[in-house]
Amino acid sequence: MSVKTNIPQIYALKAAVEKSFGMPLRTHDGFLALVGKIENTLHEHISESTLERTWGYSTRQTDALSLRTLDVLSKYAGYASWDNFCQRLKDESPVESEELMRDGILTADLEKGSVIRLGWLPDRVIEAVYLGETRFIIRSSLNSSLKPSDSFKCLQFQKGSPLFLDCFRREGDEKEHRYVAGERNGLTVIEILS
Repeated sequence: MSVKTNIPQIYALKAAVEKSFGMPLRTHDGFLALVGKIENTLHEHISESTLERTWGYSTRQTDALSLRTLDVLSKYAGYASWDNFCQRLKDESPVESEELMRDGILTADLEKGSVIRLGWLPDRVIEAVYLGETRFIIRSSLNSSLKPSDSFKCLQFQKGSPLFLDCFRREGDEKEHRYVAGERNGLTVIEILS
């Protein structure tokens, strides 16, 4: 049996595994270290390539994970099984509200060439130009590790929510990454400049 990777529970499981591991998983060496930790702790084996595909680090993406892989990762995160993890998540997590988006921008509402300003705590501000097809390029950056000419894709920007940048690419880097900004408090500034 396999489980689709695009469900919220998978994202929550990856966060729980990273919390148990003590750091985010972003490098091949990190995935190798996790393999060792799982083997030492649980006496179970998951290959680093399976872990890399699960986290989207590999160029060979997967759209489903085996129940065995999910069970092992759930056990590493401190749960009895994948089913137990999902049940506890359901029992312990507050229901997320569903409401009309306010104080936000949908990329679909922007025209090509539009410029937006985004800010988050403590003092980070970027301006980005919309290139079309959900892609943006940063034209200026203040106090952020994002740099002018970095590009990314994003479907929406919501005040109070983190900024999730997909297909993030730095000039000269062929590989695309995911980038999160304002993870704790979310965006505090969202403006369309032109």
